[in-house]
Amino acid sequence: MARHPKRIDYYESAMAVVTLLTDFGTESEYAGVMKGVILSTDPFARIVDISHRIAPRDILQAALTLGASYMYFPKGTVHVAVVDPGVGGGRAILAAEAGDWTFLAPDNGLLSLVAQKAGIRRMVRVERESFFLPRVSATFHGRDIFAPLAGRLSAGLDITELGPPLKAGDMQQLEIPRAAVVRGELRGIIMGFDRFGNILTNIESADLQRMTDAGARHKLDIHIGARHISGLAPNYASVPAGRPVAVIGSRGFLEIAVNGGSARELLGGRSGDPVVVKTARRGPPDEDV
Repeated sequence: MARHPKRIDYYESAMAVVTLLTDFGTESEYAGVMKGVILSTDPFARIVDISHRIAPRDILQAALTLGASYMYFPKGTVHVAVVDPGVGGGRAILAAEAGDWTFLAPDNGLLSLVAQKAGIRRMVRVERESFFLPRVSATFHGRDIFAPLAGRLSAGLDITELGPPLKAGDMQQLEIPRAAVVRGELRGIIMGFDRFGNILTNIESADLQRMTDAGARHKLDIHIGARHISGLAPNYASVPAGRPVAVIGSRGFLEIAVNGGSARELLGGRSGDPVVVKTARRGPPDEDV
């Protein structure tokens, strides 16, 4: 028996997923109000919080978080990222299709990593104000522009209805630091910290594998400031409690942690500080930091 057209519309809309990534925090009403506007536009949207704990105005952290998470959501998901220091100014708002997903974000470099990983298939500059809320605040575009657009997109609106097309090269690009081999050393930096105090770096597992392959008779020493950790471990519990450990984290990058503690507190460091990986000839196990 054929489905009633309205039943098909309900089924398709009910499958829509909208994610939110912001620096709004959870103390205020901002994130909750965005959800209310989305649901007022598409009552069947399923809203998932990726994070509202991005550091205020930290576009790089937002780009890295979005780049580490978007691919784990169903095909057709609408990812809304609002870390927007230029809100109310002249920056554009972008709607883009990359891979199997749709993205809404300010044109401030936030989509740089998504573009590198998934490739931009189509992109427009959002200009159609009839899809915004009737009154647009100069300070809360998340509520007045991004949220109603997210609801429209989750309900099936094509991004081409939102404004003129752009090429991928037209959007702002964020400079994302990459590790590099200099005089036989792999040099990276601290990119940030997670809530457990783990030190997050920009050194990829593939970089470490190349160093291991090039020096099969050597081990890796990880240097952070004046301290060092000998070798990579398979997990956080590979060392006694309270001791530092270097592992490949879930994002595929080198992390420095402390079993049962905080590497940030024990080892110190700030975003941008150097992390250096060297090779040393294998021998008896060295004492960790």
